[in-house]
Amino acid sequence: MSLDPLLGAPWVIQVHAFAAMAAFLLGVIQFAAPKGTLPHKTIGVVWIVLMAAVTVSSIFIRPSIDPSLPFLKWFSPIHILTVITAVGLYQGVGFLMKGGPNLKRHKAPFIGMFIGGLIIAGVLAVALPGRIMNQVVFGG
Repeated sequence: MSLDPLLGAPWVIQVHAFAAMAAFLLGVIQFAAPKGTLPHKTIGVVWIVLMAAVTVSSIFIRPSIDPSLPFLKWFSPIHILTVITAVGLYQGVGFLMKGGPNLKRHKAPFIGMFIGGLIIAGVLAVALPGRIMNQVVFGG
Protein backbone atom coordinates (compact mmCIF):
# COMPACT_ATOMS: atom_id res chain seq x y z
CA MET A 1 0.00 0.00 0.00
CA SER A 2 1.39 3.35 -1.09
CA LEU A 3 -0.09 6.82 -1.56
CA ASP A 4 2.39 7.49 -4.38
CA PRO A 5 -0.12 6.83 -7.21
CA LEU A 6 -2.58 9.26 -5.61
CA LEU A 7 0.04 11.89 -4.82
CA GLY A 8 1.28 11.66 -8.41
CA ALA A 9 -2.22 12.04 -9.84
CA PRO A 10 -3.64 15.32 -11.18
CA TRP A 11 -4.74 17.70 -8.43
CA VAL A 12 -8.44 17.26 -9.20
CA ILE A 13 -8.15 13.53 -8.48
CA GLN A 14 -6.35 14.28 -5.22
CA VAL A 15 -9.10 16.72 -4.18
CA HIS A 16 -11.73 14.13 -5.10
CA ALA A 17 -10.07 11.28 -3.21
CA PHE A 18 -9.09 13.17 -0.07
CA ALA A 19 -12.49 14.90 0.16
CA ALA A 20 -14.20 11.51 -0.20
CA MET A 21 -12.01 9.93 2.48
CA ALA A 22 -12.63 12.84 4.87
CA ALA A 23 -16.38 12.72 4.15
CA PHE A 24 -16.38 8.99 4.87
CA LEU A 25 -14.68 9.46 8.25
CA LEU A 26 -16.96 12.35 9.21
CA GLY A 27 -19.97 10.33 8.09
CA VAL A 28 -19.01 7.48 10.42
CA ILE A 29 -18.70 10.00 13.26
CA GLN A 30 -22.12 11.46 12.39
CA PHE A 31 -23.76 8.04 12.62
CA ALA A 32 -22.23 7.39 16.05
CA ALA A 33 -22.60 10.85 17.61
CA PRO A 34 -25.70 12.36 19.23
CA LYS A 35 -28.01 14.09 16.77
CA GLY A 36 -29.13 17.73 16.92
CA THR A 37 -26.09 18.91 18.86
CA LEU A 38 -23.77 21.72 17.83
CA PRO A 39 -20.99 19.23 16.93
CA HIS A 40 -23.48 17.27 14.77
CA LYS A 41 -24.52 20.44 12.96
CA THR A 42 -20.94 21.65 12.53
CA ILE A 43 -19.65 18.31 11.26
CA GLY A 44 -22.72 18.14 9.02
CA VAL A 45 -21.87 21.46 7.36
CA VAL A 46 -18.28 20.32 6.78
CA TRP A 47 -19.58 16.99 5.41
CA ILE A 48 -21.88 18.80 2.97
CA VAL A 49 -18.97 20.95 1.73
CA LEU A 50 -16.79 17.85 1.32
CA MET A 51 -19.52 16.02 -0.59
CA ALA A 52 -19.98 19.05 -2.84
CA ALA A 53 -16.22 18.96 -3.52
CA VAL A 54 -16.41 15.23 -4.28
CA THR A 55 -19.36 15.80 -6.62
CA VAL A 56 -17.91 18.75 -8.55
CA SER A 57 -14.42 17.27 -8.80
CA SER A 58 -15.82 14.01 -10.20
CA ILE A 59 -16.90 15.89 -13.33
CA PHE A 60 -13.32 16.88 -14.10
CA ILE A 61 -11.49 13.62 -13.41
CA ARG A 62 -11.51 12.22 -16.95
CA PRO A 63 -10.40 15.48 -18.62
CA SER A 64 -7.63 15.83 -16.02
CA ILE A 65 -6.25 12.49 -17.22
CA ASP A 66 -6.78 13.25 -20.93
CA PRO A 67 -7.08 17.02 -21.57
CA SER A 68 -7.82 16.43 -25.27
CA LEU A 69 -10.99 14.49 -24.40
CA PRO A 70 -14.09 16.01 -26.04
CA PHE A 71 -16.70 17.29 -23.56
CA LEU A 72 -19.22 14.52 -24.22
CA LYS A 73 -16.57 11.91 -23.41
CA TRP A 74 -15.91 13.43 -19.99
CA PHE A 75 -18.73 11.29 -18.66
CA SER A 76 -18.97 7.56 -18.06
CA PRO A 77 -21.64 5.40 -16.39
CA ILE A 78 -20.13 6.09 -12.95
CA HIS A 79 -21.16 9.74 -13.40
CA ILE A 80 -24.71 8.64 -12.65
CA LEU A 81 -23.48 8.74 -9.04
CA THR A 82 -22.46 12.38 -9.61
CA VAL A 83 -26.01 13.29 -10.59
CA ILE A 84 -27.56 11.25 -7.77
CA THR A 85 -25.20 12.83 -5.23
CA ALA A 86 -25.92 16.34 -6.50
CA VAL A 87 -29.67 15.72 -6.22
CA GLY A 88 -29.20 14.24 -2.74
CA LEU A 89 -27.21 17.27 -1.62
CA TYR A 90 -29.90 19.59 -2.95
CA GLN A 91 -32.68 17.63 -1.25
CA GLY A 92 -30.89 17.18 2.07
CA VAL A 93 -29.87 20.82 2.35
CA GLY A 94 -33.39 21.84 1.30
CA PHE A 95 -34.90 19.79 4.13
CA LEU A 96 -32.49 21.35 6.61
CA MET A 97 -33.25 24.86 5.43
CA LYS A 98 -37.02 24.32 5.66
CA GLY A 99 -36.63 23.16 9.26
CA GLY A 100 -39.55 22.06 11.39
CA PRO A 101 -40.99 18.66 10.46
CA ASN A 102 -38.76 18.55 7.36
CA LEU A 103 -35.64 18.49 9.52
CA LYS A 104 -35.80 14.74 10.11
CA ARG A 105 -36.18 14.14 6.36
CA HIS A 106 -32.59 15.27 5.68
CA LYS A 107 -31.18 11.97 6.87
CA ALA A 108 -32.55 9.86 3.99
CA PRO A 109 -30.70 11.61 1.15
CA PHE A 110 -27.55 11.96 3.27
CA ILE A 111 -27.53 8.28 4.24
CA GLY A 112 -28.13 7.42 0.58
CA MET A 113 -25.13 9.55 -0.44
CA PHE A 114 -23.01 7.94 2.25
CA ILE A 115 -23.88 4.43 1.08
CA GLY A 116 -23.91 5.03 -2.67
CA GLY A 117 -21.50 7.91 -3.11
CA LEU A 118 -18.91 6.91 -0.55
CA ILE A 119 -19.17 3.21 0.27
CA ILE A 120 -20.21 1.73 -3.09
CA ALA A 121 -18.17 4.16 -5.18
CA GLY A 122 -15.21 3.72 -2.81
CA VAL A 123 -15.34 -0.06 -3.02
CA LEU A 124 -15.48 0.18 -6.82
CA ALA A 125 -12.56 2.63 -6.89
CA VAL A 126 -10.46 0.20 -4.88
CA ALA A 127 -11.67 -3.02 -6.55
CA LEU A 128 -11.52 -2.04 -10.22
CA PRO A 129 -8.11 -2.56 -11.86
CA GLY A 130 -6.63 0.51 -13.50
CA ARG A 131 -8.10 2.92 -10.95
CA ILE A 132 -5.71 5.01 -8.88
CA MET A 133 -7.18 3.84 -5.57
CA ASN A 134 -6.71 0.23 -6.73
CA GLN A 135 -3.02 1.06 -7.29
CA VAL A 136 -2.84 2.74 -3.86
CA VAL A 137 -4.19 -0.35 -2.10
CA PHE A 138 -2.81 -3.19 -4.24
CA GLY A 139 0.21 -1.59 -5.95
CA GLY A 140 0.86 -1.62 -9.66
